[in-house]
Amino acid sequence: MTDEKTADDKPHVRVVAAEIEDAGKYLITQRNPHAVLPLLWEFPGGKVEPGESDASALARELFEKMRVHVKVGDLALAICHEYDKYTLDLLVYKAMIIEGEPKAAAVNDVRWVEAERLSDYKFPGADQQTVDALLSEY
Repeated sequence: MTDEKTADDKPHVRVVAAEIEDAGKYLITQRNPHAVLPLLWEFPGGKVEPGESDASALARELFEKMRVHVKVGDLALAICHEYDKYTLDLLVYKAMIIEGEPKAAAVNDVRWVEAERLSDYKFPGADQQTVDALLSEY
C-alpha cells in the first residue's frame, strides 16, 4: 500500500483494478461484508504494495481474490477520487484471464455483467467513475 500524505494530510492510496471483458460482459466483484465500503461492487483489484509494479500488484490481487491468472494490458483509465478519510488513485488496466475460472476466494461474490446492466449495481465513488466512462462508450 502506498499511503503517502497529500497536501490536506489525508492518506494517499494507489489502487489498481482490471477491466476484464468477455463476450460483451464485464467481470465485477462484491466487497466482503467486513471490508471498507462493505458489499459494494467494484472492478477486481487492490492496493499496490511498496516496491510493486502496477501489473504485478494487479496479477497478485486477482489471484488472491478470484484464483485466476491474468495478462495485464494497457492502462484504460486513471482516476483520482477523494473520500472522507483518504485520497484514492485508481488505475484501471485492461486485462485478460489466461488461466482459471473466476470464483469468490477473497471477495463476497463474482459476476459477469453486460455493460448496460452495470448501472444496476452499487459501486464506490471511484469505481462509479469507471462505470460511467465505460457506459459513455456505448
